[in-house]
Amino acid sequence: MTQDTQLEPLFSFDPHTGRRVYDPVAQTTSAELAATVERAALADATWAQTPRRQRASCLEAIAAALDAAAPGLVDTAMAESGLPSARLTGEVSRTTGQLRMFADVIRDGGYLGAIICPHDAARNQPDVRRVLRPIGPVGVFSASNFPFAFSVAGGDTASALAAGSAVVVKAHEGHPRTSAQVAAVVRQALHDAGAPTDILQVVYGKSAGSELVRHPAIRAVGFTGSLAGGRALFDIASGRPDPIPFFGELGSINPVVVLPSAAQLRRTELADGYAASLTLGSGQFCTNPGVIFVPDDAALLTAIADAVGATTVGPLLTERIHDGFQAAVTDEVWASLPLLASGTSDGAWSVPAQIRRASLDQFHSARDILTEERFGPAGLVVTYSDASQLLPVLTQLPGSLTASVHAEDGDAELAAPIAEALSAKVGRLIWNGWPTGVAVSWAMHHGGPWPASTAASHTSVGATAIARWLRPIAYQDWPQSLLPEELLDDNPTGVLQLRR
Repeated sequence: MTQDTQLEPLFSFDPHTGRRVYDPVAQTTSAELAATVERAALADATWAQTPRRQRASCLEAIAAALDAAAPGLVDTAMAESGLPSARLTGEVSRTTGQLRMFADVIRDGGYLGAIICPHDAARNQPDVRRVLRPIGPVGVFSASNFPFAFSVAGGDTASALAAGSAVVVKAHEGHPRTSAQVAAVVRQALHDAGAPTDILQVVYGKSAGSELVRHPAIRAVGFTGSLAGGRALFDIASGRPDPIPFFGELGSINPVVVLPSAAQLRRTELADGYAASLTLGSGQFCTNPGVIFVPDDAALLTAIADAVGATTVGPLLTERIHDGFQAAVTDEVWASLPLLASGTSDGAWSVPAQIRRASLDQFHSARDILTEERFGPAGLVVTYSDASQLLPVLTQLPGSLTASVHAEDGDAELAAPIAEALSAKVGRLIWNGWPTGVAVSWAMHHGGPWPASTAASHTSVGATAIARWLRPIAYQDWPQSLLPEELLDDNPTGVLQLRR
């Protein structure tokens, strides 16, 4: 099945969840997948040669079309995901904002990294000029928790199209009809803008995912999802006869460290902020705070327990996620820890937020299990008596997307070494804030050491996300008439050129 297949809005009501349940979307067969990727590969050659400014205009046209279609897209996504209208409407805006940001990125041209080393006879140096070019057709895997922003037209797709690569998206099983509708809007916008529509394709089904990674025309893959699923696909990408880059965002516990002065001066604020961040999106964000280190302060622990106990969590996205969460929080080691607080739940597939408590020694001795991501509203509160004892524990944490430090002036001497220890483990350090919420900006880095991602030097959010879909090429002693325009001496497009 491809994105052009007509999808009739036939559904029934699930008596347990009250959600509309659509008839299953057909799985893409092996033959259909091969034909789909081949169409994308043919279109890729044209798209890669399309001038940057024209590609930028196409991205803006896609953004405008998605904004116009937002009400209908949101209705479908609400029915499939159970997420509220306001959340999904905001997510469409985030999606179109990403597209417009990448239009600015490619017009700017700095992402190309143009470097010119002119001929130097005295040093016997040839004329060498380096620039980044599109890597070729890429595969993108949609995420369960963001039907728009990390899906068919999400950040991976926007950055890859900006780079000049065609994209084949593997739709997530949790929102296939939303995916099909978004793809139809994007392809129509491309057609109207005079661009090849086949630069965006969508395939469906679990088997289609592994086949997509194996297809010889695919030159790189972007993935957002579980550690187990991502690792399996990473191994496929690495085990190909021609291994390809696999940019996976997998699992993250996003540690938070609360230092003593902050704990004393901002107990209520910290407790409320933690509870809100832990339960945002029913705990189904990649940046929810999985572990928080706090002083062994009875008043702070009581405030945290009260704040989490007052929360109400809505449904998880899918039955599979619900069952996985239940298994994770009944793990023998996890369940043996004291329950500090539990909130309430609302509706089928929903679970109450829960936080458990461990001493620093308990955490350190069982860190391999206690640092596994529990996708949902579960958090671990780790207490310490002396902040200096944190350093050897923090250096043993697995990689995460973020780490947060809450401190006041009285914590200055502690904050610096703690930040240094955490900086080796994460891609983003947050001061007196919470990890949920990833701004779409030029400087944002959304990645981290394993298992947060498979390539810690790359990001899936922000302007530099485009770097994943580029490869360098150097031209030695080539005539001006045959060089890419970004490497010409007169620099007609005005891109940043580094000359050495």
